[in-house]
Amino acid sequence: MRPVFFAILLISCFLPSCQKHVPNDLNNEIVEHIRINQLGYYPKAPKRLVLASEKVSVKDFEIVNAKTLKTVYTGVFSEPIQWPLAGETVRVGDFSIFEESGEYFIRIPDVGDSYNFQIRANLYEDPFKASIKSYYFQRASQALEMEHAGVYRRAKGHPDIDIRFHRSSGRSGKYQSPKGWYDAGDYGKYVINGAFSLGQMLMLYEQYTDSIGDDELSIPESGNGISDLLDELKYEMDWLLTMQDNDGGVWFKLTTLGFEGMIMPEEAISQRYIIGKGTASSLNFAAVAAKFSRIYSKIDQSYSEKLLKAAIDAWAWSIKNPQRQYINPEDVSTGEYGDSDFSQEFYWAAAELYLTSGDESYFQYLRANPVPLTIKPGDGWGSLMKFIGTIALIDHSPRSNFIDDLKEDIVLAADQLLDKTNNLDYFQPIDDFHWGSNSDVMNAGIILAQAYRFTEDIKYMDAVLSGTNYIFGTNATGYSFVSGFGSKRVMYLHHRPSVADGVTEPIPGFLSGGPNSRMQDADFAKYPENPAPMQAWVDQVPSYASNEVCLNWNAPLTYVLGFLQVEMSKR
Repeated sequence: MRPVFFAILLISCFLPSCQKHVPNDLNNEIVEHIRINQLGYYPKAPKRLVLASEKVSVKDFEIVNAKTLKTVYTGVFSEPIQWPLAGETVRVGDFSIFEESGEYFIRIPDVGDSYNFQIRANLYEDPFKASIKSYYFQRASQALEMEHAGVYRRAKGHPDIDIRFHRSSGRSGKYQSPKGWYDAGDYGKYVINGAFSLGQMLMLYEQYTDSIGDDELSIPESGNGISDLLDELKYEMDWLLTMQDNDGGVWFKLTTLGFEGMIMPEEAISQRYIIGKGTASSLNFAAVAAKFSRIYSKIDQSYSEKLLKAAIDAWAWSIKNPQRQYINPEDVSTGEYGDSDFSQEFYWAAAELYLTSGDESYFQYLRANPVPLTIKPGDGWGSLMKFIGTIALIDHSPRSNFIDDLKEDIVLAADQLLDKTNNLDYFQPIDDFHWGSNSDVMNAGIILAQAYRFTEDIKYMDAVLSGTNYIFGTNATGYSFVSGFGSKRVMYLHHRPSVADGVTEPIPGFLSGGPNSRMQDADFAKYPENPAPMQAWVDQVPSYASNEVCLNWNAPLTYVLGFLQVEMSKR
């Protein structure tokens, strides 16, 4: 993405979710190198703090009640530990045994205090809902009214009823493709990323249908008798349907030729184009249309049937065009989402089509074309869709040796992530920090969550919680990476509406991309000098490589928070 320098008009934040904390004891200073989950902890959950300091005399820490200022627990730090990924010498304190609900802060004698945090049930209700609502704030072709958007209201942008076909498509004339979500910090709409994000959140809906009910998110569809989560996902699905060509193939993206400046949607009026058609976009569409059809069959049979036919047609086109790779034309510089190996796309599509249609030919395709269930840092949509398909097969197929083997493979993948969580700096499951590393942490959380669902072994749940602690402040930057949540939270996202709307606080519920040791934007953003991998992040708008938002980064956050809300309520 091409950064554009800008000016921000600072005004007050009126959102309740803008959590501001102040020291409880003005005689003791807030110390930002006391790293905690700034939201807090479930009562029955692992609770660790990290003191990123070489101070040799520190041995003890205290938990202080934020209302009474009385010490309620005293713990002992570990010996100093060298953490190379974080570039720090740390001491770790564990207070998992302390389970009393309330609001607290950490006090370290002769050092200072932490930010406030809570110990309580239902801990992630607000960020969970905000993570879903963030998709509403990404809607194209619709004005966001005061009733639903509050201070983030905005005029209608990108009606997308006067689209042109890019000359590389071989088509000409006008086209209509309204609705859908903006992909990231820019105003493009991309089939691959939209479909992948839908897939992860539809998985949450299938597993935990009641996690979000009707009339919980204050979106235009609230009160229609359908889950607000499903309503929001349908807004994207409706757009995806417009991207299918008459031959069954699916166009790749709808964007301008280059990225717009840091302006509001209604001001971004450059000509938009339908660009490309490929195997990846067609198969991602086939997979999510089949999945959505299965879910919607109980709500609107006609819509469900329409989706299934569209999915079957997209699969048929892909079988005839199994290696149609999308590459940006010379005059196009918007996101390419490059991929040349479509085995996982075929796998996910076949899995969902089999489960929805019952056609055994798709199951035979799966048996004949297995994919390895491994995960590594930097794996994004192109390498993780296999897990969506595999989990769907496990959840919805009759038990068989084939399904048992898939379940074992998921648990093996989770075991590898568990080992990293238990041994890596800041107790998170990745050891290499690519573009969107925070989504890597949350995607690992999805796999660990499945292992917990399959085995009910608490070690997997604890690992999911540790990854979430990392996202909300227990990390080498000391920031909560979710906008609107935490005392020291991300403020200057690379996100056009959040920059251009004149509101101090960015739109809440977005997950920042996270540390990125490659720092592809170093010519624009000001990083620390020679940062350790876990510190290669800056809270600056120009930092598109570390501080942008994206649909497929928020989707695993939504899944993990929804999973925790339901499963931790049982403990």
